[in-house]
Amino acid sequence: MHTHLTSAAIYHMNYLQAVVIGLVQGLFELFPLSSLGHTVLVPSWIGGTWATLVRQESEPESPYLAFVVGLHLANAVALLVFYLREWARVISAFFHTLWTRRIESDRERLAWLIVVATVPVGILGLAFEHEFRVLFAKPVAAAAFLVCNGAILLLGEWWRRRGGVGPRQGTAVSVTEGPRQRTEGVPFASSGARGAVASFRGEHMVAIDEAAEHQLAGIGLASALWIGASQALALLAGISREGVAMVGGLSRGLSNENAMRFAFLLSTPVIFAAGALKVPDLTGALGDGVRGQVVAGSVAAVAMSIVALAFMTRWMKTRTLKPFAVYSLLFGLASLVRFGIF
Repeated sequence: MHTHLTSAAIYHMNYLQAVVIGLVQGLFELFPLSSLGHTVLVPSWIGGTWATLVRQESEPESPYLAFVVGLHLANAVALLVFYLREWARVISAFFHTLWTRRIESDRERLAWLIVVATVPVGILGLAFEHEFRVLFAKPVAAAAFLVCNGAILLLGEWWRRRGGVGPRQGTAVSVTEGPRQRTEGVPFASSGARGAVASFRGEHMVAIDEAAEHQLAGIGLASALWIGASQALALLAGISREGVAMVGGLSRGLSNENAMRFAFLLSTPVIFAAGALKVPDLTGALGDGVRGQVVAGSVAAVAMSIVALAFMTRWMKTRTLKPFAVYSLLFGLASLVRFGIF
């Protein structure tokens, strides 16, 4: 007999579980490896009360699903802080075009490409997000789609090699901004708050400089729509939003770094919206008894998101998506064996 679940039936999610799931969400959302797939598979592998959380995720009104999707706000906060300077410039360029009614600079074109690319995944997400997550947030389905994710990443590597796009192609040695000169990834000499931000980003962090803006702005509306629409595959637990967007960028001739940059820029409003839509659930009946756990999980997710961003910005300067593809295939196949499809 079917019993309607309330937040009290979340099997008393404890703070350890909330923090671990927050760490998993923070890491895998910004890796090309699917956070939703791992928030299903990791508890299922642990078993016991952890696996009970996942079994509840397939319910129409799941506290665990609301908790996991609500953690997306933490990912969005990390992305906004990490790319704060870039977002300030892009948003300023967007409103400048509304004022002048013209699109002239690379930055202005990039701003509109982000808007255009966000439309398809936004529409699909609003229409199908809840239904798809409830339908496919199961261990076997997540494992199968994780294998698909690995295949998609390998396809991206094939596109990269076919197009001759190396890990560092499309980046500039340096750019000039006013009286100060910087090398890409090396922050301005500064003090106080600016120095803290520069230290946070690190001397090897990838900034969106003029060379990157020029390549991204040149991909065109059709490519932006293609890359943006590809993110809709992330509605399937096990397929990574960042991964498919990076592959979409590689298929359109972007360098590794610029494919990653565009993926992070596109995912920020989508991730923010996904988390914001779950806030009413978490402040309502579904959040009863777990709001403290939500805060703990969100703090853990922000911290791990920053680590993931730092790692990915360094990794994509000189390396490829192949190790992530291999991991997806191996963990996905192992999970298929573990949860009984073979």
